[in-house]
Amino acid sequence: QVLLVESGGGLVQPGGSLRISCEATGNILLTIATMGWYRQAPGKQRELVAETTARRINYADAVRGRFTISRDRGENMVDLQMNNLKPEDTATYYCHAVLSGQDYWGKGTQVTVSS
Repeated sequence: QVLLVESGGGLVQPGGSLRISCEATGNILLTIATMGWYRQAPGKQRELVAETTARRINYADAVRGRFTISRDRGENMVDLQMNNLKPEDTATYYCHAVLSGQDYWGKGTQVTVSS
């Protein structure tokens, strides 16, 4: 059983910054190959924000250049530094991991960008 625990998030003004973190805990015997972040705004589908795989980092076009994802593979942790936040970034952000072909999701952390 793998548990993803998110932290960070909150309310920030447009143009501000936030950092959210995720730690994978549980019976993890292997390094998690894919780990990253998705988000879901009210009334919209869940979408990829950024993720790291064994070979590359992927960013959504909407966040490229503003968000930076970083991994600590030894600790099975992933962070997302979000800069120059916009109101359209408001959403619940979910940590996602793939281990041995199985998908795992965190419960989500709310990010609200508003003046």
